[in-house]
Amino acid sequence: MTDSPKKTLNPETLALHAGYRSDPHTGSVAVPIYQTTSYEFQDTDHAANLFALKELGNIYTRIMNPTCDVLEQRVTAIEGGAAALAVSSGQAASAIAIQNIARSGDNIVSSTDLYGGTWNLFANTLNTFGIEVRFVDPSDPENFRRATDERTRAYYAETLPNPKLVVFPIGEVAAIGNELGVPLIVDNTAAPVICQPFKHGAHIVVYSTTKYIGGHGTSIGGLLVDGGTFDWEKHGERFPLLTQPDPSYHGAVWTEAAKPLGPIAYILKARVTLQRDLGYAMSPFNAFQFIQGLETLPLRIREHSRNGARVAEFLQSHADVTNVIHPSLQDGENRRRADAYLSGGYGGLVGFELAGGKEAGRRFIDSLNLFYHVANIGDARSLAIHPATTTHSQLAPEEQLATGVTDGYVRLSIGIEHIDDILADLDQALTAVRGSAAAAE
Repeated sequence: MTDSPKKTLNPETLALHAGYRSDPHTGSVAVPIYQTTSYEFQDTDHAANLFALKELGNIYTRIMNPTCDVLEQRVTAIEGGAAALAVSSGQAASAIAIQNIARSGDNIVSSTDLYGGTWNLFANTLNTFGIEVRFVDPSDPENFRRATDERTRAYYAETLPNPKLVVFPIGEVAAIGNELGVPLIVDNTAAPVICQPFKHGAHIVVYSTTKYIGGHGTSIGGLLVDGGTFDWEKHGERFPLLTQPDPSYHGAVWTEAAKPLGPIAYILKARVTLQRDLGYAMSPFNAFQFIQGLETLPLRIREHSRNGARVAEFLQSHADVTNVIHPSLQDGENRRRADAYLSGGYGGLVGFELAGGKEAGRRFIDSLNLFYHVANIGDARSLAIHPATTTHSQLAPEEQLATGVTDGYVRLSIGIEHIDDILADLDQALTAVRGSAAAAE
């Protein structure tokens, strides 16, 4: 592959050009799908050097793949990071992000404002591996400091939490982490392009590429991006998985092994140990799909944001809606954070509450025509769901409330259709809810 154009800071350009220009043998401008499991080594020395990490290259698609590599390079460039790893899903990205630096007896401190699947992963599944997750309210950043001890390995949060939609205090918590020697991991799934967490002090960024990066609801995938800014050696006692010999890779010390390659110890270890051993590989075909989506992401996210703001205004003026959850309608500290960390829009997610609780939420969902009733966000098309009975139904009632889910809460993922058509569908569905309530009386 020939080199892409010189570096630029503009995501619109990076989304199209970073990491790949054309194929030197065929001149192909589109990134090829390298649908292969294996790669021929030049000779035995070449093979030995690859396995010993003396040089980087393709060994096996469970570990790396040229199509995935372009996706990794492109997102790394957009984020302003050092390296990335493409994995099979957003859930896999969240799991690896923690397991890469935490083991049995360790803990992480996480924001309570999380997607339901991540909450369940942290509260239940990681527990079976002996990793404790301490949930704290992010409205006071100092809660992270209070929950930290010598076995704390990371802080974790979502930029624009789904479904609470209150922007996380990235800079404030990152500063606490820098002081105590704890990296901040930020899930930026709901705010790609409009937030660049590394600029505000975050150290690791994770994505469900299934959502806005893909944009078309065709493929499942995830990404971890290392900002290359956290000094693992300085805090070596806190991170033995990176700074002490790793028996799973003939005693490699990852902070040492990465030095000839750059500040990529975190991603290097994740790739050649967890990705190798657990097999969370992204398929080359899905990587190709995400590359296609990424090319128009900067344009789509602007339209998602514009339509989302219009929908929030419409719902706020509707008599049957008791509360609208959207960054543009927040005030005080929540609005300050939204304006500080989001640039160019507030994203495409909108939440609202209906007075009739679960039954009103169900009636609204069942009355929609244009919107799709699916368990996803970030598609080009508009989506809707009732979290209390679906995405967050496995959480206890108090856990649902902690994440921002009430019985009458409806989450919308606003697409890029014409705004008049979006508003018309919402209006007729709300009218149907009102009619049903009147009939019941």
